[in-house]
Amino acid sequence: FRSLLHSISVRLSDGELSEMKFLLEDQIGRRKLRAAQSGTEFFNILIERQEITQFNLELLKKLLQHIKRRDLLSEVVQFEEGQPSPDDQPDEHENPVAVTCDDVGRDWKKLMRELGMSEVKLDRIEAAYPFKLYEQLVQGLREWRKWKGKDAKVADLIKALRGCNLNLVADRVEE
Repeated sequence: FRSLLHSISVRLSDGELSEMKFLLEDQIGRRKLRAAQSGTEFFNILIERQEITQFNLELLKKLLQHIKRRDLLSEVVQFEEGQPSPDDQPDEHENPVAVTCDDVGRDWKKLMRELGMSEVKLDRIEAAYPFKLYEQLVQGLREWRKWKGKDAKVADLIKALRGCNLNLVADRVEE
């Protein structure tokens, strides 16, 4: 979520940031908005006031639409949908097999880190599925496949499982 906001922030011109602040003066207050000298500071104000959250980006989408930044708007929509582009889909012959999630259990984050997933994505998954280890791993593997696209290889999954000392699960995947 924050990496999305950072990506948007660095691509906003000073004029566009001013326009977004202008649109929210009545809602947030001119003095508070003047203090925000960058996109990240502006987004921090919106986060603190819970005007935007990881699961509610409606205000951000409206602002981007008003300043005619459809490119950034489409990134936000893609983030919400969690949909990779068709070119990012893994090769159907290289789909990682279903790992016995019960055997991975609490080590799911360790496995995802071994696969190179960011802490931001891990935290997002954990927040979306609290106390559901099985679903956290399923979603983690899904995110990894989206992120890696065609480079999501079974061999990498097996190597990561072995790197986490989950050799029994790695053996099952190999079979």
